[in-house]
Amino acid sequence: MPVIDITLLPGYGPEVEGRLVQRVAQATRSVIAAQAAGTVVFVRNASTYQRDGRVFSGGGPARPDASALVRRFLETMQARDLPAAQQMLAPGFVMHFPGAVPMQRLEELVAWGRGRYQRVGKTYERFDESWGDEATVVYCSGTLHGVWLDGSAFEGIRFMDRFEIVDGLITRQDVWNDLAEVRSRA
Repeated sequence: MPVIDITLLPGYGPEVEGRLVQRVAQATRSVIAAQAAGTVVFVRNASTYQRDGRVFSGGGPARPDASALVRRFLETMQARDLPAAQQMLAPGFVMHFPGAVPMQRLEELVAWGRGRYQRVGKTYERFDESWGDEATVVYCSGTLHGVWLDGSAFEGIRFMDRFEIVDGLITRQDVWNDLAEVRSRA
């Protein structure tokens, strides 16, 4: 049964501490074959500490929840609020969609979609994250629904999106779906 003790400087809210203990427990169970109920992670708070001869009394900034950022981006795009969605993107952002050249501007994506369907939306089944030194990767999967160009409806089409997030901004989006496969049969 692993017991993990985390010491933080002041300044982190309950939501950040909650995410931290949850993710440390998950990371621990990915290495140690322990039951979730047997994995204990707790946070204690220190008021100050010294490193390299300097005294510190506050922690650094917390990173935003990457899955929540991706979900907010996708919902903002579905609502076609491009200025709000643009604020979630890093300089140099690139997106790859099936059958399209890489795109860097959201307006390119909207124009490309006009030749495929009248409207499209997503039903989310899950969001999965992996964390690395340079970026957080979020996989979002579920099904697509919407209206084809001829006015007929579609639903239940599988999709998976992969996002890279660096410093709270989306740097890359890769998309896989069965739209072309289903459309060719329709």
